[in-house]
Amino acid sequence: MFLDWIFYTFFICCSVYLIVMVFYYKTLLKKERSMRDFVKNNLDDTEIIIRKLQVQLQRSLGNIDILTDELNKIKGDVTGLRTRNSQYRIENDKLRARIKELEGKIEALL
Repeated sequence: MFLDWIFYTFFICCSVYLIVMVFYYKTLLKKERSMRDFVKNNLDDTEIIIRKLQVQLQRSLGNIDILTDELNKIKGDVTGLRTRNSQYRIENDKLRARIKELEGKIEALL
């Protein structure tokens, strides 16, 4: 009888211990799954944000390339305008000298 009591007590204690451990590990498993799901969702959101930023960066780089091309074209136009302006100044100086020459001739005739 005493052995039966010890056996049943031991069996009940082991059963209670195992049930408690099952619930404990089940709780740990739920926490682990929830953390895994949270991390997965967080990574998915991060990937979406990274893709959006990559698209914005590619657009910005494309815009920078377009602006660089436009700037180079404008620099070429400005260089051409400066050259034409210099030619016009030289021509203007020649015309002023010619006007003075003609004014001198007119005064000589008067």
